[in-house]
Amino acid sequence: MNILSVTAEIFPLVKTGGLADVAGSLPKALRAHGINTRSIVPGYPAVMRALRGTSVVSQYDDLFGERATLLAAEPDGLELFVLDAPAFFDRPGPPYTDRNGREYEDNWKRFAALSLVASQIAAGLVANWRPDIIHAHDWHAALSLVYLKYAGNGSIPRIMTVHNMAFQGQFPAYHFRNLGLPDEAYSIDGVEYYGDLGYLKGGLQAADAITVVSPTYAREVMSPAFGMGLEGVMNARHADVVGIVNGIDMDVWDPASDPYIDQTYSARTPLRRLPNRQALLDLFGLENTSGPVFASVNRLTWQKGMDLLAATAREIVEAGGTLVVQGEGDAGIERAFLELMRRFPHRVGVRIGFDEALAHRIHAGADAMLVPSRFEPCGLTQLYALRYGCVPVVSRTGGLSETIIDANDAALHAQVATGIQFAPIDAHGLRLALRRAFKLFRRRGDWEGLRRQGMKTDCSWHRSAARYAELYGELLNPDIRLAGSA
Repeated sequence: MNILSVTAEIFPLVKTGGLADVAGSLPKALRAHGINTRSIVPGYPAVMRALRGTSVVSQYDDLFGERATLLAAEPDGLELFVLDAPAFFDRPGPPYTDRNGREYEDNWKRFAALSLVASQIAAGLVANWRPDIIHAHDWHAALSLVYLKYAGNGSIPRIMTVHNMAFQGQFPAYHFRNLGLPDEAYSIDGVEYYGDLGYLKGGLQAADAITVVSPTYAREVMSPAFGMGLEGVMNARHADVVGIVNGIDMDVWDPASDPYIDQTYSARTPLRRLPNRQALLDLFGLENTSGPVFASVNRLTWQKGMDLLAATAREIVEAGGTLVVQGEGDAGIERAFLELMRRFPHRVGVRIGFDEALAHRIHAGADAMLVPSRFEPCGLTQLYALRYGCVPVVSRTGGLSETIIDANDAALHAQVATGIQFAPIDAHGLRLALRRAFKLFRRRGDWEGLRRQGMKTDCSWHRSAARYAELYGELLNPDIRLAGSA
């Protein structure tokens, strides 16, 4: 079975968040099920630098007014199609914004171009290779399903995966005339969205199946609180919505062989983890402490609840703990953490920006990982933390509530607890969770039990890849799907 994956990011070539990790690791996991995945990605500078031995698949003299070349390549073990369109993608900095954090005004066109070419591949553009299914990830890829639908290529099953409903690709309606879609596509059943263009909305309407990155989030997005204006579409399509929790690449995130950390270790050798804790404190210039070292590796945004952490961080310091933060995002939240570091230079360490190697070192060295998200479709940070013996402290929402077992008395007694959950999701709720963490940390047996149980958790793609393989099979054999739902 051949799958065409359409994605704006893919690890290790380009990454701003969990989308890249999933797009890079899911194809590897699907190979065990006899499924071959080829991904089409934009030709960002980092992607183009990684290419070796490329072959030209197709050339475009006028792709939304620009020249472009579709290349095939296999960097870092990935099977890729790369849309080399310098006018669209040869830009410094992040994929979607300029150096000042402003979204590019032509994002509507950049990702329409990616989607159009993807739809052509799905329709048979590439000699000797045609996908059985097209799988689009998030709004950047959603129009690929729309182009296929309105081109009459209905025989190719279409899957839309929503990694975060908050990002929808909404643009002014006047761009529609330049998309090359028929007039009927601008309708309630197409890309029309409250008088604008909705790329994600169009993809949801054009998909044969919709996957959401955790079962809990699949239920949450049916409500106004989490549907972000698309709850009506999701409810209308509820029979086609499947929640499948993400996994992680167990080879990339493996403390027993991680090249980024100071001392490798495993669940069987917990004492070997200690040098990483000291190395982390030294790296951030923080004082040695017998109290817990809390960390957060996250986007510094309202969604991630990082304003809540900034508001409660002083309690960590006053209770004898230490805080390490890595991330970037809202300028106001960045300033709040930098001010905390200025006030408590030996107890709070902050790095603005994202660095993959540093993220590994933080997971390997911190005692607890704070994930206070107001909503979280799945989350990967808490899975990395489990793998590295860094106890997760998470809000009770979305995939966080599914992947972490709260350290209540019953779970601790049964030795199944893996972390701490908290609700309500506000500063008071987080403050109470921090106090629970301090108490458990002082009870060394319970804390080590949390650490060990977390490291035993299966965070791999094993079960989830099997569910994707099952879904692909159902789409290719609709009689089986109907029988299963009867």
